[in-house]
Amino acid sequence: MTEVPDAASINAFNTSIIDEFRANHGKVGGQFEGANLLLLTTTGAKSGQARTSPLAYFDIDGKLIVIGSFAGAPKDPAWAHNLRANPAARVEVGSDSFDVTARELPRLERDELFDRVAAAAPGFAEYQSKTSRVIPLFELQRT
Repeated sequence: MTEVPDAASINAFNTSIIDEFRANHGKVGGQFEGANLLLLTTTGAKSGQARTSPLAYFDIDGKLIVIGSFAGAPKDPAWAHNLRANPAARVEVGSDSFDVTARELPRLERDELFDRVAAAAPGFAEYQSKTSRVIPLFELQRT
């Protein structure tokens, strides 16, 4: 089973990606070079504070899709919990920024799109194989 990194490590990693993303109009290097990344700012379910997470995204049939893989950890990422509590969020893609409403995909729709995500990025299928939970997919709809 995949171990969940501690919060301080996750925050430090995310902060470095966020800083690089914003400094380079949405482009980052290293393991994410060439990947489609966005910044998702949610409202903390408990804290009410703004929380920003760098995420891979997919445009599937005109839908902006993000995946709650958390690298195959046994629990969903915090941002997924935040979206369930408050689906209003803010997205940054490149140098564009806009408000969205998140919709967690129901199981049938999720399964169909997950297969397409996994075909494009096999790492997500590997993450799913590491965990017993169903990795959620969310559509981010512009408001």
